[in-house]
Amino acid sequence: MLLTRQTLPKTIPDIAALDDLMCRPSQALIDDLKKVEGDIMILGVAGKMGPTLAGLAKAAAPDRRVIGVARFSDAGVKDWLHARGVETINCDLMDEKAIQVLPKAPNIVFMAGRKFGAEGDLSLTWAMNAHVPALVAQAFPSSRIVAFSTGCIYPFVPVDGKGSSEDMAPNPPGEYAQSCVGRERMFEYFSRKFGTPGRLFRLNYAIDMRYGVLHDIATKVLTGTPIDVSLGHVNFIWQGDASSQALRCLAHCTTPTSPINVSGHEILAVRDLAAKFGARFGRAPVLTGKEEPTAWLTDTSKAVELFGLPVVDTEQLIAWTADWVSRAMPSLGKPTKYEVRDGRY
Repeated sequence: MLLTRQTLPKTIPDIAALDDLMCRPSQALIDDLKKVEGDIMILGVAGKMGPTLAGLAKAAAPDRRVIGVARFSDAGVKDWLHARGVETINCDLMDEKAIQVLPKAPNIVFMAGRKFGAEGDLSLTWAMNAHVPALVAQAFPSSRIVAFSTGCIYPFVPVDGKGSSEDMAPNPPGEYAQSCVGRERMFEYFSRKFGTPGRLFRLNYAIDMRYGVLHDIATKVLTGTPIDVSLGHVNFIWQGDASSQALRCLAHCTTPTSPINVSGHEILAVRDLAAKFGARFGRAPVLTGKEEPTAWLTDTSKAVELFGLPVVDTEQLIAWTADWVSRAMPSLGKPTKYEVRDGRY
């Protein structure tokens, strides 16, 4: 079954159903992948988004090799990928020699990076977010490279505007986001040097039922935990849509590489989202703080022009999340930290 707005389920009963849904391709994804030839390799596949992105790629292009590369400290991820027809290679991406012997796949999605705990070891954060991209960019000069980045590389912008466009110069607070600028600069430098086509995939807040901005807000409303609305506006996108757009970027690479903002097209107030969960749960949210006039927000006009609107809209995400959280379904236990304003994660 193809992914369309008409085929979306009303609720997502369990993790298996969630995984199946996020691995369901749209016709647009299938068509875009037909425009590019060759195998697809995902570097850093074992993170939050990597497994289902790999599964989605295989479902959309079943006749091609899809290869997932990671250290695989959790062996269960490897088994999950094999069950979806995705090949795996164990590799420490900090090891230059190990990178050099990886298959020279024509299509690469780079997802490796470090965020949570970034402040605990800043040298490691910079090594993962800037040094590793330089190694990868030099090892695959002839591949298309879609490199995951973040909207956090932008400065804060007024909440009553459209958000940051790709033309805005990066100027973020905190070393985590600065290291992400380093990641982009490495891919940009070697793309110019070698003529490597690519995209810098500036993602703002992917949503899975087990984590994300909506999961954070819904859980706090349900438990009566205070919600700080200082960073009072957000935009986000369902993880399945984000993965699809990342893979579709392979057909929309530029030389040299260039950024594209990926998120929901709406700027949403945390206060309003909390109220919607409150109405569903039958309890008033506990709000603290006062909305600041600026936030991390991105303008996704270019992505909408290329890919159309996300398949899953905000109201559907709210409904799914409320149902998931109210049933005490599993959480990844990784808060988004969307409310952080100083860039310290």
